[in-house]
Amino acid sequence: MANFFLDNEDIQFLLNHIDVRELARIQEDDFLDLASRPEYAPRDAEEAVDNYRRVLEIIGQVAGDTIAPNAEDVDAEGNTLNEDGTVTYHPKVAENLRRLGQADLMGFTLPYKYGGLNCPNLIYTAATEIVSRADGSLMNLFGLQGIAETINAFASDEIKDEVLPRFARGEVTGAMVLTEPDAGSDLQSVRLKAEQDENGVWRLNGVKRFITNGCGEILLTLARSEPHIGDGRGLSLFISERSEHVKVRHLEKKLGIHGSPTCELVYTNTPARLVGERQRGLITYVLALMNGARVGIAAQSLGIAEAAYRLARIYAHTRHQFGGPIEKLPAVAELVTDMSVDLQAARALTYETSKICDRENNNLRVLELSKRPLDAEEAKQRKKLSRELKRINGMLTPLSKYYASEMCVRVTHNTIQVLGGSGYMRDYPAERYLRDARITTIYEGTSQLQVVAACRGVASGVFESYIAEYEAKRYADPELAQLHQQLVAAKQHLQEAIQFVKQQSPTYLDLAGQRLVDAALIQILGHLLLAQAEHSERKQAVARRYITRELPVLRMHCDQIRSGDTSPLTDYHHLAGPVPAVR
Repeated sequence: MANFFLDNEDIQFLLNHIDVRELARIQEDDFLDLASRPEYAPRDAEEAVDNYRRVLEIIGQVAGDTIAPNAEDVDAEGNTLNEDGTVTYHPKVAENLRRLGQADLMGFTLPYKYGGLNCPNLIYTAATEIVSRADGSLMNLFGLQGIAETINAFASDEIKDEVLPRFARGEVTGAMVLTEPDAGSDLQSVRLKAEQDENGVWRLNGVKRFITNGCGEILLTLARSEPHIGDGRGLSLFISERSEHVKVRHLEKKLGIHGSPTCELVYTNTPARLVGERQRGLITYVLALMNGARVGIAAQSLGIAEAAYRLARIYAHTRHQFGGPIEKLPAVAELVTDMSVDLQAARALTYETSKICDRENNNLRVLELSKRPLDAEEAKQRKKLSRELKRINGMLTPLSKYYASEMCVRVTHNTIQVLGGSGYMRDYPAERYLRDARITTIYEGTSQLQVVAACRGVASGVFESYIAEYEAKRYADPELAQLHQQLVAAKQHLQEAIQFVKQQSPTYLDLAGQRLVDAALIQILGHLLLAQAEHSERKQAVARRYITRELPVLRMHCDQIRSGDTSPLTDYHHLAGPVPAVR
């Protein structure tokens, strides 16, 4: 099989386009602690970047040689729920995890002191995409390393020293145990109880549902520690281990991602330890965890879409009808090229978001843990930068998850269309890609919730400040300069739409939110692709197609916003019709 890193020209391009050396320098604390570093840690930025590349080559080889060939059997057979409330992974899921552990790839972003690789989130995003291309469902096990990051960020030293080396060695996997039968996206409604017994030990009691890898060994559980506080302020975060006190009552029967066990868990006097402080479980810790998870789902979406696109591209080239390959038919050519353009646009946004996340995290680490003293002016500037990056990430993270997941569903859907009847059959993995893709727009917050999270940033000025740097760029190439000018001019439509929304009721922002976000995305993605186009003739064609295709769509979105149409709310009963009788 191919190496899933080395055969991906676009990932290679982006890691050259982004200043990974600078990310590495800050990630490695300017290499000030060389004497205390493990032997495998890099000594300078060049060595760090080389290490990142070698890590991605290893994961690309494991993905191509092992994970991808195992995917069909895993999808067909799934995992097994045992009578004692435990789960046995499919043998090939276990093999995949064993190979990743043997390659020391299960402590991707953890510090060296715990046996981790200390990679930036940007590199982890690339790794997550590579694994997801091989098998989208395995990402839900490999991609849960954010649980270890949360423990590292917020737990006590005792918990970190005990748990994190086990993650890095690949001895354990984890689960984010958040949702309940009556608390899905509305996590403030969580009811699972956390009470201290007579010895001061926390005990958890209740039911959790839709828990990805709920059979994992380390469970991070959101529970209500303050029964007298009914909202999110009454929730705390707890860590517990798999035991007879936690049983899997049910494995969900799902449309896709069959290799990822989705569990209903029953807690019965489960001993647990508090992570961080009481009452900050949702407000601080889970929100931080979910932000990382949303970028992870964006990367998962990229991987699934990449696999689907490659299948469509090969089929369109090799399938002959009407005297030639079907890629010569204009309708098919447009499908295939737009799949590629949309995939590259989503990758540009997701990798940009990962880079900004690294900048925010590293800036905070310098502020709080710097090995060199900071003078007053630098500390002031870093605090200012921290606020700016937090606002930008608050917008880019939901945008990435929203755009990449919707792109993934669209690309996998169109792959079946390119393959025609063959795509509908199980002779090809096209139908599996579509089934696996469908969840990406739902979990870690539906697309609609991502729009709600992002549209405030679009309407509040964060979008304006972020885009300003790109608007100020000057392009020597006449075609790029013209495309840039068209983008800048088109923003006037968006500004008018934003002003219109601000004059309406708050409800109208929610109603117009998706169109507002889609228009802002066209601006952001257009500028990101233009910046890439300076360095590649191929990317120039991509930027040209994207901007030419999407600017009329931007104007349409803005015209619809300015129409002030509220009929989905005011005429809901007429438009939706009567509630059907239940049968």
